[in-house]
Amino acid sequence: MVKRSRIVAFFLLLLLLGGTMGTTIQGILHNMKLGLDLQGGFEVLYEVKPAKKGDKVDKHALVSTVSALNKRVNVLGVSEPNIQIEGNNRIRVQLAGIKDQNKAREILSTQAKLTFRDVHDHVLMDGSDLVQGGAKLSFDENGKPSVSIKLKDADKFKKVTEKVYKMGAPNNLLVIWLDFKDGVDSYAKEAGKAKPKFISAAAVNQVFDQTDVSIVGNFTVNEAKQLADLLNAGALPVELKEIYSTSVGAQFGENALQKTVFAGIVGIAAIFLFMILFYRLPGVIAVITLSAYLYLTMLIFDWMNGVLTLPGIAALILGAGMAVDANIITYERIKEEIKLGKSIMSAYRTGIKGSFATIFDANITTIIAGVVLFIYGTSSVKGFATTLIISILVSFITAVYGTRLLLSLLVYSRVLNNKPGYFGVKKSEILNIAETNEHTEVPTKFDRLDFVKHSKKFFLLSGALTVLGIVALLTMKLNPSIDFASGTRVEVMSHSPLNVQQLEDEFKKLNLEPKDIVLSGNKKQIGVARFIGVLNKKEISELKSHFKQQYGFEPNVSTVSPTVGKELARNAFIAVLISSIGIIIYVTIRFEMYMALAAIIALLHDAFIIITFFSLTRLEVDLTFIAAVLTIIGYSINDTIVTFDRIRDLMKKRKVKTVDDLKYIVNRALQQTLTRSINTVLTVIFTVVALLIFGSEAIRNFNLALLVGLVSGVYSSLCIASQLWIIWKGKQLKKGKVKKRTEKDLEPQV
Repeated sequence: MVKRSRIVAFFLLLLLLGGTMGTTIQGILHNMKLGLDLQGGFEVLYEVKPAKKGDKVDKHALVSTVSALNKRVNVLGVSEPNIQIEGNNRIRVQLAGIKDQNKAREILSTQAKLTFRDVHDHVLMDGSDLVQGGAKLSFDENGKPSVSIKLKDADKFKKVTEKVYKMGAPNNLLVIWLDFKDGVDSYAKEAGKAKPKFISAAAVNQVFDQTDVSIVGNFTVNEAKQLADLLNAGALPVELKEIYSTSVGAQFGENALQKTVFAGIVGIAAIFLFMILFYRLPGVIAVITLSAYLYLTMLIFDWMNGVLTLPGIAALILGAGMAVDANIITYERIKEEIKLGKSIMSAYRTGIKGSFATIFDANITTIIAGVVLFIYGTSSVKGFATTLIISILVSFITAVYGTRLLLSLLVYSRVLNNKPGYFGVKKSEILNIAETNEHTEVPTKFDRLDFVKHSKKFFLLSGALTVLGIVALLTMKLNPSIDFASGTRVEVMSHSPLNVQQLEDEFKKLNLEPKDIVLSGNKKQIGVARFIGVLNKKEISELKSHFKQQYGFEPNVSTVSPTVGKELARNAFIAVLISSIGIIIYVTIRFEMYMALAAIIALLHDAFIIITFFSLTRLEVDLTFIAAVLTIIGYSINDTIVTFDRIRDLMKKRKVKTVDDLKYIVNRALQQTLTRSINTVLTVIFTVVALLIFGSEAIRNFNLALLVGLVSGVYSSLCIASQLWIIWKGKQLKKGKVKKRTEKDLEPQV
């Protein structure tokens, strides 16, 4: 008897879910904060050094510096700056949405230490003598812009002017300098430091006994206002050395956002269509829970006040492909039970119960990689890792518990009784229940495939690819981006196609010679130039102004010092190592040591295939490449775990005494799980290919690395991991003492 109350509850839940999402999604999207790579902006990492000899950079100095930087950012009008202390001597500043990036760079790092000196360069007063917040824009008697300042001690100013006045003409000058430290000559000689900025030299023809003073120079209104703002912000208590920076033009960010969102819509639509066509009614349930996953992930990100970056959007889209993995694993298990002749209700119960552990294990391994990425990644990679972790947790809830809730309402309503077609199962595929027992195995389309028989061929192929990779790395090496090699990267965009010679000529006008220039984009409208060495602030400012005037777009400029480059390379190696160890430990606990080792070798095999591909194609290896490798390390083990889980189930049903027993079990496990292995990877490939075709060029290499890793991951799961396990597990068996059983003997008896 059909229970209509459950059907009504099902549709009421859909109505509630749809209504909630429809009425609130606009607000969530409106509140979503975009990173500087999506709305344009500026990011810089400073190494904090003592302002003078004898000073120490301690926690108090760092906190004071952050406070001073915040005041300076207020001058720039940035609504939500992100200024954080990193380690013991670094500060990272992120200013998303800022329009004048050259001005931002100048204001942030300018010492803004005002000094009053005589003609012999003796310091008579400095910024500490000024009343805090007392500087403001003013105009002199001729209407020219000046800066009005308020002094703390009128008596001190009286003594200073008296001393200068007594020196007599032409030496009775009170000289004002900005950002001056140890004297003109010594300061100018220091490598890498800018010269002090001369403000004015006023002749002192009388003694002044007052606190209100005007600094008169050849100012524009904006220059006078900026100087007043800098003086109010105060001098920095330390020296800031720029060791990493990146800037993204607003047009670049807007273009990247539009492309990536469109790619996401295409990829997710492909997943929706695939799930409905392949799994029928459960596929519709998957579409509903996947929609809930996307909504909840954005909602949580909004609650966290998180900043959505370009890699973060990619993680959200990839997460959609990964989210349906749980549905696929569950649905395939239910289909197996239906094919064994069980009722829809019984198949549902068994399928839900049998798939949970597999889904849980597969998600944990990806979370391990995500956590390591977050700990060792830079800001944009942290954004990717954060979104990835949230996506995995939310997808687990929606795909497991959301699917259970919605599907159970339909199953227990009995409306699906005797309707296997709703689950994509033909009646001709269903076995007679009277002829089955607990050892009966469902025939598959792949029963004739013998994976173990060709294990040597697989090992030879992987061995050949490994040798090829080693030769490629020794001869061609990798093509590291400035993230690892240090230097400067400039990304120029134009409305019309560019060519290398054209860009070289433009850089020559600026007296710059790039190491190489690579064109990208569908119409070759993007040029990427790399420079050996870090361009200084003046060169970057001139470069930005020149190309914006020339092509209408402000170029993206990134700089990485040698120190940071080496550090990023070291952290990348550590991240891969820790992820591998974490996965070994977890798989050992959940399964066994031999399975863990086999899984890790397969994962490292996948990572090396990606590295080989990038070496042969000369594609640039950057931080997002490392993120892709770690994502593959966490994700491609999913198929291996599904296979190992099935091997464990089959071993419970029969005694294993010989290597042939192991071979048979592994073959059956691979045959039975092949469909879900292909489908789980296929859904992620949909999103990756969509991102490759329609997404932003900025994450093209990231997507290519993922695509290669996904294909390699399927191969290693089917052909490497389980085959290695047979070899190692077989050594535990007593060879020769037990007569080998033929495959016919191992076939289940009915």
